[in-house]
Amino acid sequence: MTQFSVLDLSPIAQGSNAAQSFRNSLDLAQHAERWGYHRFWLAEHHGMPGIASAATAVLICHIAGGTSTIRVGAGGIMLPNHSPLVIAEQFGTLESLFPGRIDLGLGRAPGSDQATARALRRNLASDADEFPQDVVELMDYFSAESRRSVRAVPGAGLKVPIWILGSSLFGAQLAAALGLPYAFASHFAPAQMMQAIDLYRATFRPSAQLDKPYVMLGFNVFAADTDEEAQFRATSMQQAFVNLRSGRPSQLPPPVEDYRNRIGAQEKALLDQVLSCSAVGLPETVSKEISAFIARTGADELMVTSQIFDHAARLHSYEIAAQVQKSLR
Repeated sequence: MTQFSVLDLSPIAQGSNAAQSFRNSLDLAQHAERWGYHRFWLAEHHGMPGIASAATAVLICHIAGGTSTIRVGAGGIMLPNHSPLVIAEQFGTLESLFPGRIDLGLGRAPGSDQATARALRRNLASDADEFPQDVVELMDYFSAESRRSVRAVPGAGLKVPIWILGSSLFGAQLAAALGLPYAFASHFAPAQMMQAIDLYRATFRPSAQLDKPYVMLGFNVFAADTDEEAQFRATSMQQAFVNLRSGRPSQLPPPVEDYRNRIGAQEKALLDQVLSCSAVGLPETVSKEISAFIARTGADELMVTSQIFDHAARLHSYEIAAQVQKSLR
């Protein structure tokens, strides 16, 4: 059975603020727990006016503290921005506070533009190239028999599941080589999805953490009681994505009627490409789209993201997706 989980960017809606976003994220997590979602992940982004999850480990602590059973984690931590030791200590702390509930997904992208990356004190020339070594170093800090002279306290000896995130073949190769679960960002960068899945499964080497390949795929869901309402709700993310790719990152804007007829052919083509892994519509429509996607990819888990302006409508979309998962059983 394909598991369903939640990816939350803690979006800042136009006219709102980060404090409200954090309240909404906790409310969503509490609902997701009741609805049977497996995990609740937050992503590291910096300098983005519409995303409040920059201090990802802090927000994970907030969410885990307000829930009781759902797994909570990072999808992901952008490791080139950090010392592996610091991340081991942060997630060792989280695992100590919430044992058996913390996940650590790792990505190699900066999660920001170059100016923000410099402000994070990254070495732009070399950090991404060091990602595999940093992952291995981080894994070693969690080992009970670390080979390093410095120990992660807390962290050493704790079983924090590590995931590799990616949107290219690089992450698939690394996850397979290290025997780690693999999460592909098909919800916004689907171009190499099938190629990456095939490569990961074909070259996977079993490890102490995982004995066979495990694939999680990002998937956009905009569900509502009618197809028309769902299409309307989806325009908030469509606007935000066009703004981002146009160099004008924004807060999550309110939905607008007839958005696609207001934009040019280039913007329409962009949305068709990057949002191809999506289900938009009433429950029956969403169920058909999700079923077809799972059949095509063989996904072990879907990481559902639903960037909807109105919080109540966003909750309803996730509730519908949870009902779809139960019907697929």
